[in-house]
Amino acid sequence: MSDTDIVKILGISGSPRKKATARAVQYALDYAKEKYNAEVEYFSASGKELKFCIHCDHCIRTKKGCIHKDDISDLYEKMLWADAWIIGTPVYQGNISAQTKTIMDRCRAVVAANPKAFQNKVGAALADGGDRVGGQEPALQTILNFYVISEMFPVAGGSFGSNLGGTLWSKDKGAEGIDEDEEGLRSLRRTMKKLIETSRQMKRLEQ
Repeated sequence: MSDTDIVKILGISGSPRKKATARAVQYALDYAKEKYNAEVEYFSASGKELKFCIHCDHCIRTKKGCIHKDDISDLYEKMLWADAWIIGTPVYQGNISAQTKTIMDRCRAVVAANPKAFQNKVGAALADGGDRVGGQEPALQTILNFYVISEMFPVAGGSFGSNLGGTLWSKDKGAEGIDEDEEGLRSLRRTMKKLIETSRQMKRLEQ
């Protein structure tokens, strides 16, 4: 296997708990590692200090990162290391969690220093909810829009079951609910397949 076939993937769980979303993101990373020999890193928002962006423009003025010094500082290094990301969120009020939004907002500090920092990385998304149709698709669209703004390539699993990404139904049973949702896991596997394939293509083009 050549270096271009080895994809480095960052999985982010944007949930304040270590239940359904954490399980889904870890499943995605395990699948990528076992089936595609990917190198993986994981970040969970659970238990972390994540301060909101306050639009102080410190990052714009100084080009030296964010004024906040919290657990997102460690995440920046993982973001730059990875060829591809998968961001997972629980559905809150029909969209992403506050933790997921905070992580995305705080990426402003990275691109303020280097506007091309995330350019040509590949991004996928997963969302889980207590209902089968509980806001997963709007949540996925929010994450995919973030990738577009960051000059990344958003991907999903394609038509017939994974249109915008991994869409999972926990039935409010936490990790157990994710493990039982075979249809949702199928959408996630298809999404990871596309993430890997696209990342490999990008690495070849950049050689």
